[in-house]
Amino acid sequence: MSYVDEVLEKVRAKNASEPEFLQAVEEVLNSLRPVIDANEEMYRKEALLERLCEPERQFKFRVPWVDDNGQVQVNTGYRVQFNSAIGPYKGGLRLHPSVNTGIIKFLGFEQIFKNSLTGLPIGGGKGGSDFDPKGKSDREVMAFCQSFMTELYRYIGADTDVPAGDIGTGAREIGYLYGQYKRIRGVYEGVLTGKGLSYGGSLARKEATGYGLLYMTKEMLKSNGIDIAGKTACVSGSGNVAIYAIEKAHELGAKVITCSDSTGWVYDPEGIDVALLKEVKEVNRARLTEYAAKRPSAEYHEGRGVWSVKCDIALPCATQNELLIDDAKQLVANGCTAVCEGANMPTTLDATKYLQDNGVYFVPGKAANAGGVATSALEMSQNSERLSWTFEEVDSKLQQIMINIFHNLDEAAKKYGLPGDYVSGANIAGFEKVVDAMLAQGVC
Repeated sequence: MSYVDEVLEKVRAKNASEPEFLQAVEEVLNSLRPVIDANEEMYRKEALLERLCEPERQFKFRVPWVDDNGQVQVNTGYRVQFNSAIGPYKGGLRLHPSVNTGIIKFLGFEQIFKNSLTGLPIGGGKGGSDFDPKGKSDREVMAFCQSFMTELYRYIGADTDVPAGDIGTGAREIGYLYGQYKRIRGVYEGVLTGKGLSYGGSLARKEATGYGLLYMTKEMLKSNGIDIAGKTACVSGSGNVAIYAIEKAHELGAKVITCSDSTGWVYDPEGIDVALLKEVKEVNRARLTEYAAKRPSAEYHEGRGVWSVKCDIALPCATQNELLIDDAKQLVANGCTAVCEGANMPTTLDATKYLQDNGVYFVPGKAANAGGVATSALEMSQNSERLSWTFEEVDSKLQQIMINIFHNLDEAAKKYGLPGDYVSGANIAGFEKVVDAMLAQGVC
């Protein structure tokens, strides 16, 4: 049995109740076979893959808080510190009812390679809670965040573990979390990223994941002789990533005609009105039905359906496993040229394979959405220097980071005889840097 198969068997047996984590590990290890097979004896002796697939530590804790009716509520909090070989743990905090150990582990595992790809000194981690901020008052969100941080503060720090935002964790939540950390520790340090501009946040951080996704998409298309200008794109989601992906796509000359939320989706043949979308989602925190009601050209549809619309480029920006095999078949049938992931693992394994087998350019989330964590690392740098860079400075650095990531993964794929396989290229490029650091630091 090969070393990869041996480790996959162990991981499946040990984590049988965590399908998302198993999916992430299988996708990564299978694509790394050329590298691992070439170094099998050394990697097996060092138990390298076992160490890579096992978090350095993980925490699970209760989060009690009081709602507006005086009722005590109890949620579960998580933090997984997966790998610190190349720097302090870095990864967001997801607040969503679906959060469990397996989802946090899958996100933390992916974060190892994503953070490595940025070229910046940050390791992989992730955290969150099954708390749902939707429908909660500001006071209730504050009560939860303060309770959550009262436990989490023990395990994080500017040079240890630097959390950030994710689904459900926006500027409001980061503010409450940071305030409680500062209150408990009595120090003012860059322990959280995604902070407000008045207390250490970075310009362009809010836009970074969506903008970075389009910088990656543009560079990938350009390297294959395709101009993004004039192309039609479908986007899923309507949160932070989706909004700024749509904004940057329009700036680059593409037209985005769809977006979605948890209850339905919008088709707008004239192009999504970004200002209206921001008003609906960022200001009013409303459903897309409100967008359709205010936009005569828009059609609202209940349920799923974003990927049924004919497009040149598909940008899944909502959540994991949202683009299924039937969606992939529809995209191919409609002549889609490229799929670049704005969310973390939004495409199922069979859908990814179908797209690749049918000639669709496919860039995985760990590369395509790395602009968010890259800019978080730039925020850390600014905090350490006690400086604040201009929007243009940060955006320029972000653009160059995304261009570099594409060329690094493209070269890694070619090096191992896999030209055009950007999934393998991303995993290999991220893996090689982490492995070099792990081997250099001994058994730890």
